[in-house]
Amino acid sequence: MSLQLAHNHGLHSNPLDILEDIVSANEWLFERSNDDELIVELAGRWCHYRMFFVWQREIGALQFSCQFDMKVPDAKRSDVNDLLAMLNNRLWLGHFDLELQQNTPLFRYTILARNDRMPGVEALEDLVEIALTECERFYPAFQFVIWGGKKAAEAMAASMIEVAGQA
Repeated sequence: MSLQLAHNHGLHSNPLDILEDIVSANEWLFERSNDDELIVELAGRWCHYRMFFVWQREIGALQFSCQFDMKVPDAKRSDVNDLLAMLNNRLWLGHFDLELQQNTPLFRYTILARNDRMPGVEALEDLVEIALTECERFYPAFQFVIWGGKKAAEAMAASMIEVAGQA
């Protein structure tokens, strides 16, 4: 997947302006309810994702999350928490979490933009691409735990098998 944009951006005081251009270029559905929030919906290989971008101007931080279209039953919450710990141990950037109100897994990351040093197009493209890659990579592990009755270690091992080709 390439998120490259054909034009350069000037200086922005809000990284959501750049993200809106990236989202539009990829023809993803989005809603921008105000200057500091952007919600994006897109189809992945395994499920639909909902991305939330929140710009915290006061502290110069862009908070990002990519939420799975998947519910975690209460009976599986402990196993999913074990899986989250294992998954997060493998990540260099960001972390997986469980959104407690909706019981949905998500990938979360925050970028600091101190002293008006806004993240550039490339950094924001990377943020989105890394999140989607990690969500797609570990979606099967969540499925193995939630619906397959596997423990976290088994689900992790099964999801890490490299597949050659497509059926």
